Amino acid sequence: MNHLVLMMGTAGGGSGQGSNPLMGFLPLLLIIVVMYFLMIRPQSKRQKEHKAMLASLDKGDKIMTSGGVMGTIAGIREADNILIVKIADNVKIELSRGSVAQVIKKK
Repeated sequence: MNHLVLMMGTAGGGSGQGSNPLMGFLPLLLIIVVMYFLMIRPQSKRQKEHKAMLASLDKGDKIMTSGGVMGTIAGIREADNILIVKIADNVKIELSRGSVAQVIKKK
């Protein structure tokens, strides 16, 4: 029992050596930096690419919506950000520009 108390007393760091308080934050800082480069930066890059893709949509492009519907852009109403998409013969639907997931083939 006494041996355990002695070990705990010496492990407390009461020897007078001052440790740098910033060294305690170093692991937390490293975790934040790694999370930025592995998660946040790639996500913001994908968002920029998606926004550029939405801005470059044009009549005749073959697209796929986020719901999985595939069709060809038959017209664009710029004022409302609405796409008129032809999905079959004599079948056209109106979609929001933001619902486009990807461009399959450019015109």
